[in-house]
Amino acid sequence: MSFDFVDGRVLLIDDQPERASNLIDVLGDAKFQFDCCAEVDDLEATLGPESPWDCVLCTIDLMHVSWAGVRRAMRNFDVQVPVIVIADDRDLDSMSTALGLGATDFLVRPKERPGLLKRSIERCVHHRRLQRQLQTSKQRLERTNAQLRHSLRILEQDQQAGRQVQMALLPSAALKVDDYWFSQTIYTSLYLSGDFVDYFQVGDHEVVFFLADVSGHGSSSAFATVLLKNLFARKRSDYLRRRDLAISSPVSMLTLANRELLELDLNKYATMVVGVLDFRLHLLRYSIAGHLPLPLLLSDEGAVYLTGEGSPVGLLPNAHFNEQQLNLPETFILSLFSDGILELLEDDDLIAKEQSLLARLSGPVVRPSVLSDRLGIEHVDQDALPDDVAALFISRGLA
Repeated sequence: MSFDFVDGRVLLIDDQPERASNLIDVLGDAKFQFDCCAEVDDLEATLGPESPWDCVLCTIDLMHVSWAGVRRAMRNFDVQVPVIVIADDRDLDSMSTALGLGATDFLVRPKERPGLLKRSIERCVHHRRLQRQLQTSKQRLERTNAQLRHSLRILEQDQQAGRQVQMALLPSAALKVDDYWFSQTIYTSLYLSGDFVDYFQVGDHEVVFFLADVSGHGSSSAFATVLLKNLFARKRSDYLRRRDLAISSPVSMLTLANRELLELDLNKYATMVVGVLDFRLHLLRYSIAGHLPLPLLLSDEGAVYLTGEGSPVGLLPNAHFNEQQLNLPETFILSLFSDGILELLEDDDLIAKEQSLLARLSGPVVRPSVLSDRLGIEHVDQDALPDDVAALFISRGLA
């Protein structure tokens, strides 16, 4: 076995200077740097991880040395430097002592042909340098991991702060207008959610609501939900200040949302349901922007999906949206979900999942909390959610 290098720093331990000098002369053509000493005061400094030597040559017949004591001392630290034990004769006692010390090699002192000893030293030097490289790589990896953990802690803190801001933008409580109730809940798979819901009264007889499901996860998706929240807040303000009627038109609001997402160039799109409920006329006007599952109406006549279609906002500059109208029954609950609800169902395909959702929600008209129990939402481990789940409930005539 050959090595690209033969230079290395070797400590020769021998209490007979002339014998040590002769051994160095025999190895004279090898490019080793020799340091000689008669005894070692600090074994750990000599053989431990911080040792400057690549190899230790130790004569077995050192005077005044208790090898048993050396063995005991070596158990107290991590021996890193290879040790070659040399003796004048290959006797059993010397070999046993060398093995007891954990020697890398045991050789008879060469007198003329040192090739075997040279190769053994080269192997030890090579091994020691590989150890150093491994230790350096390990330290570098530990530093990198520490930096990464620090960065992750900062990111987690930022995301927790972002989550608090985002949650503060949601409706703080259920809204009751006449005999209509509006409520919402969101379960996030990450700190920041791409799902968002909102509802608020406009004028003296209408409530505007929307549910949005932004593509992807994380901060960019959460930022898009903030943009949508801001858009609806601005148009509500425009209505109050100058009677701008865009906020009362689901089609107009989807058109504006589509334009603003495209102009922002986030490479994000959103599926949405936007509705305006006239609680004086008991009339619902709504528009769908590529959203699934469709809103689900549960009344005394059963459970049905509302109709509607349209492109997601933020995809196409010329996206077209339609407005649908529905006369609301005296007793009902209208449920809007983000598509994360479908991920909780075990069915194989989308159609089967939609049918399963419809079947689970069918039955007597009940409050949102009971409806959530039918779906098992409250019992889902939030850390195990495959996707965000947002729900918006609108009900009438429930005790």
